[in-house]
Amino acid sequence: MSRVPVVVLAPDKFKGSLSAPEVAEALRRGISRRAPKAQVRCVPVADGGDGMVDAFVASGWTRVEVEAPGPTGEPSTAVYAVRGDTAVVELAVAVGLVKLPGGRLDPLRADTFGLGVVIAHALDAGAREIVIGLGGSASTDGGSGLLRALGLRLLDQQGVELAGYGDVSAMLEQVVSVDRGGLHPAVSTARFTLACDVDNPLLGPAGAVAVYAPQKGATARQMTKLEAGLTNWAAVLGTGYAEIGGAGAAGGTGFGALAVLGAQVRSGIDVLLELLEFTALLDEATLVVTGEGSLDHQSMHGKAPVGVAAAAKRARVPVIAAVGRTLLSSGEIRAAGFAACYPLSDLEPDPARSISAAAELLERIGERIAVEHL
Repeated sequence: MSRVPVVVLAPDKFKGSLSAPEVAEALRRGISRRAPKAQVRCVPVADGGDGMVDAFVASGWTRVEVEAPGPTGEPSTAVYAVRGDTAVVELAVAVGLVKLPGGRLDPLRADTFGLGVVIAHALDAGAREIVIGLGGSASTDGGSGLLRALGLRLLDQQGVELAGYGDVSAMLEQVVSVDRGGLHPAVSTARFTLACDVDNPLLGPAGAVAVYAPQKGATARQMTKLEAGLTNWAAVLGTGYAEIGGAGAAGGTGFGALAVLGAQVRSGIDVLLELLEFTALLDEATLVVTGEGSLDHQSMHGKAPVGVAAAAKRARVPVIAAVGRTLLSSGEIRAAGFAACYPLSDLEPDPARSISAAAELLERIGERIAVEHL
């Protein structure tokens, strides 16, 4: 009697089209149509950016909703995922670009205060392992807003406390010292992990401002101001932290968390796979299917599909990529650990139609995978 195939579906989101759970479900429908006896397990993933909380909720973690100000202070809500004493918090769903009112970029006013509100809520609820997914940031505040929400006081030369939702760059330039006495009491006993897929330092040509501020709407003049503010902020909290890879993540949020919370920077996909006990899921697996909207050279640097492929390779389980498009050669795809790659663009070369019909196309890809690999 032949063994019943076990397929683990572990895709990331198709940005601008489908969430990771939606991608997994579309693939599942296609596979089940052609291989009805196959056991299909959906484990959507993320690399630390937007979609991370959704991935954990889809895997059975508890979804918690909390009122928290958006990136420019407007009342809003955010969510995090929790299991036991571990909470997964996502910057994007609290203070990310997607939370800007009307989508209007505001590079000097946006900050991370709302993210700190979410973290404080998780700490109040008993979480002591806090995983912070960094990505999709709207701000360049060096994590100062996050830290103020957790009780850090930023003081100017006269000892006056500085507040947010003004010009972030000006505020950071005025900071002379900080008072840690009012930090949330659980900060000293909690462990903070930064899940991110970038290794930028805080300052300089590869730093938070130079690389990411233009995406947040900053002009050349505003970038000069933001760099000056972060430079002073680094001098106050410790320039050594500014040089750590990942300090520049999410507009320098990584730096603030490293310097004050004692956070550790880790690959987002590695953290996710570990917490979801992904290796154990592979024990009985026949095949793994992963993917994302675009499989390209950037994917090789910490993106979710390559992390999934590496885990599958260690478990000696073949892995296939189902993607919106790929810019990699067949040799590069094999070198990344994929036995095959199925781009939606092969079925629908028009990008707009490929995006709008992604679910249907993924079902067809699922059918092909079932016929050709199961």
